[in-house]
This record gives sequence, C-alpha cells and structure tokens, in this order.
Amino acid sequence: MGEAALAEPAFRNESGLDFVDISSEAWREYRFLGGDTIRIERPLRLNVSESKGHRIFDAEGQSHYIPWGWIHLVWSAQDGEPHFVK
Repeated sequence: MGEAALAEPAFRNESGLDFVDISSEAWREYRFLGGDTIRIERPLRLNVSESKGHRIFDAEGQSHYIPWGWIHLVWSAQDGEPHFVK
C-alpha cells in the first residue's frame, strides 16, 4: 500500500484559524541556529500565525506548533505532487 492510499485522520478545527492543505508534502523539516532540527512526516494542514509560528496537523493526527526562529525550512513533495503550494 502506497502512502497516498493511507487514510487521513479527521481534522477538527474549532480555533477560528485558517489552515491550508499541504498534504502534497511527504515531510518538512525546520532547522534552528543551535543545530536543532524538527522533522514532521506527512504534514497535512498548515496555519501561519501573525507571530510567524507554524501550526501543523499531520497524518498521524498529531498537532504541532513550531515557533518562529528557524534558519531553514526544507520539505519534499510526494511523487507527482507540486513542489510549492503555500
């Protein structure tokens, strides 16, 4: 079974925030000045706050908040998906 065939968890948003679909990404990785790295596999939804923090909902049903301050953001598109969506 390919990744695209996996069931997506239900996304329940009662925050009033707008989230965009980033499910075309296989993963995304945030790199910070001190060398710390945060990698999120199969991200599905993204909200960028006024303070530039990123809220991400992933295919495991987990919610992530990445504060502003990274020095590099890198991602990989899934096969056949667009490289840039937002």
